Amino acid sequence: MAISYEMKPGERLNELELATRFGVSRTPIREALTRLASEGLLVESTRGYVRKPLDVQEMADLYEARMAIERECLRLAFERATERQLQDISEFLADSMATPATASSETLVELDEGFHLRIADMARNAELKRILVSLNERLRFIRWIDMENVGRESTQQEHSDIVEALVKRDPARAQAILAQHISSRRERIVASITQGLARIYL
Repeated sequence: MAISYEMKPGERLNELELATRFGVSRTPIREALTRLASEGLLVESTRGYVRKPLDVQEMADLYEARMAIERECLRLAFERATERQLQDISEFLADSMATPATASSETLVELDEGFHLRIADMARNAELKRILVSLNERLRFIRWIDMENVGRESTQQEHSDIVEALVKRDPARAQAILAQHISSRRERIVASITQGLARIYL
C-alpha cells in the first residue's frame, strides 16, 4: 500500500482502521508502520504516521544514492563474479527479453530490479545489496511510471551491453553504460512525479 501510493501523499494513517481492514490486532499494524517509517516511506506526525509526499529532491537523492551503490556493486562484480554467476545473469537476461512487450510496468520493473540485484550478488557484499533493495522499494512507484514512458527496449539493450562488458572484462565500458542507464531515468523525475500524482488522484 505504501509503495504503490494506495496510501496517498500526506494521508494520515489510522491504526484501528488498518487493523480492522487486515483482521489483526493493532500491535502488528503499529510495528509495520514503525518499520515503514524507518525505511523512509512514512513520516511521524503528532497523531501517528502519514504517507511521505512525492518530493522531487528526495527522488533525485534516491537516484543519486542508487547510482553510487550500483557503481560500487559493478566494480566489485568485476573482481568477484564467478563464471556461474556470469552465466546466470546471461540466462536471466535472455528470459527477461522473452517477456512480452505488453507486460505490465510492474512486471518490467521487477525484471529490471532482478537484473541489478544479480550484479549486487556478484559483488558479494550483503550490506550493499540490502541498501539497494531499500532504494528500489522507495523508487518503485516512480519507476513504474517511468517504465510506461520509456518502454523496455532501451532498458534491455543497456542490460545486454552491461553483460557483454562483464563477460569481456571491460569495466570502463560497463560503468559508462550503467551511469547512462540510471542518470537518464533521474532526468525524468519531474515528469514522472507529475504523471504519478495524476495517477494517484485521478
